[in-house]
Amino acid sequence: MYPYLNELEAKTIYILREAYNKIDNLAMLWSIGKDSTAMLWMVRKAFFGKVPFPVALLDTQMELDEVYAFRDRLTKEWKLDCINHLCPPEADMDQTLPPNTRAAMRKTEGLKSLLGERNFKGIFCGIRRDEQGLRAKERIFSPRTFNGEWDFKDQPLEIWDQYKTEFPLDDNSGAHLRIHPILHWTELDIWRYIQRENIPFCPLYLSKNGRRYRSLGEKNITKPVPSNAATLQQIITELETTNTSERAGRTMDKETEASSEKLRVRGHM
Repeated sequence: MYPYLNELEAKTIYILREAYNKIDNLAMLWSIGKDSTAMLWMVRKAFFGKVPFPVALLDTQMELDEVYAFRDRLTKEWKLDCINHLCPPEADMDQTLPPNTRAAMRKTEGLKSLLGERNFKGIFCGIRRDEQGLRAKERIFSPRTFNGEWDFKDQPLEIWDQYKTEFPLDDNSGAHLRIHPILHWTELDIWRYIQRENIPFCPLYLSKNGRRYRSLGEKNITKPVPSNAATLQQIITELETTNTSERAGRTMDKETEASSEKLRVRGHM
């Protein structure tokens, strides 16, 4: 089923192994959503059924109940070293930001504090280029400064699957590499892969009372969108024809055009 997925999977596994071979002290951000869970499945494929580094949920204590339940289930079933890292309170965020953007900023600051505590030098993130215009500018191996800042105008060249993995990251400043193994996938690719591989996923993606989540975020800034897709095949069929944005339920994206860019430059995922 969907033989083109073999090439996408092979590239992701190559990136995972390349990063593991070249970078010390790695971790993976696991939002419990479809993308990072599919990526986690490929990590297990790449390393013969094991996950050889910690996975971390940046927890705002505003995750949906089903997200926590799904995390607990897979942590046990897949024998994961799962870090539940609490994010700083919203009161500590930049109060000049719009309200929903300020709430989303908690995860950015949570990642900074996680890096400060654990000194991880490489962080796997499950983002895709098709999700958002600014993410389309990302590289697979993306260096970040000590405070997580991203200079999208000055990034390493990546051609012919040749990646620069050596950066000055040997201090304790928080400078690190973001690694994006599924950057080349689309939302539809992910769901087709989940179907083909029979990967478990959070039930919030399935329609209930005519609405479902396209993207999982905190319950105070993420809403379900109209949909009757109550099965995995119906999700795939819907995505083959819909013009609705994947992030239509993310309230932050609707505040100002610059909200996402402000967060990304400051270190948001």
